[in-house]
Amino acid sequence: MKELIEKISTSFEALKADAELQAEKGNKAAGTRARKSSLELEKLLKEFRKASLEASKA
Repeated sequence: MKELIEKISTSFEALKADAELQAEKGNKAAGTRARKSSLELEKLLKEFRKASLEASKA
């Protein structure tokens, strides 16, 4: 579970950095990277939900 939380944190930081670059400087490549990071983050958050439910049942 800790490893999953680390992955979520890393992915969120990447998303945040790229989204800020796109918003502040109009960097289109950063926008593309941010969208890709958001998809990865979505998958990780779904994994977290599953792991959290399993942990609460145990």
